[in-house]
Amino acid sequence: MTQAVSSAALLCQLSDGSNREDPIISLLEAIGASGSINQAAKSVGLSYKAAWERLETINNLSPSPLISRQTGGSGGGGTLLTRDGRDFLARASLFRQQLKQLVSFFHDSPEEAYAMLTTLRGMEMKISARNVWLGNVTAIEKGVVNSVVTVGLKGRDTIVATITDNSVKRLGLEPGKAVHAIVKAPSVLLSLEVDPGKISARNILRGTINRIIGGAVNDEVIIDIAGGNTVTSILTSESVRRLGLGQGLEVAAVIKASSVLLALP
Repeated sequence: MTQAVSSAALLCQLSDGSNREDPIISLLEAIGASGSINQAAKSVGLSYKAAWERLETINNLSPSPLISRQTGGSGGGGTLLTRDGRDFLARASLFRQQLKQLVSFFHDSPEEAYAMLTTLRGMEMKISARNVWLGNVTAIEKGVVNSVVTVGLKGRDTIVATITDNSVKRLGLEPGKAVHAIVKAPSVLLSLEVDPGKISARNILRGTINRIIGGAVNDEVIIDIAGGNTVTSILTSESVRRLGLGQGLEVAAVIKASSVLLALP
């Protein structure tokens, strides 16, 4: 998949077929102007937490990181756009211009336009899972009933999914095909030390805790992994305390292959 095609697909996901624009575009523009996620969130009317969730989602779906975190230094750190992030915004501007042309084109046939956009809207993927990564199929091991599909994420990480052979055929999966790997946050276990040879789970994603969002019963732990991706886990607050989890700590996110869903972009 080329960078241009991937970015076009990503931009299509950010358009909801109306005049409303996904706040992520304005958020990225504000980050480019201020270099601060806090200031950018305020300027677009998002909470700090909501802004980070949108940025982490878009970073996971993008073929390459759109933002980078800067820590320390005389400026005290901040959040900056990568070169790909700046290129993405340039393409977003062109996309918006072309979208306006499309709206003008259908102006004379509003009923047909509404019917078409309603159909497209119904096809849009809407899920509650926090972890959605863009990747490419690297290998498929076919079995009698189930197949093991390996997906390469940007960076060095791979994730393995166990799905039915029928699902492989229905999705038309083959090496090189772009897919979304989806995992619910409660299905992500965390460990300080894990030996791949002594655990049945196929997926071990190593990274560093970026932040922990505390709750009354459960805590949300966001981990930076390779390639600018993040993985989110929801654990009980007691588990977080018992493991001594904190920002900057290196951990392993453990995910069973059966907990990984695959979908086409």
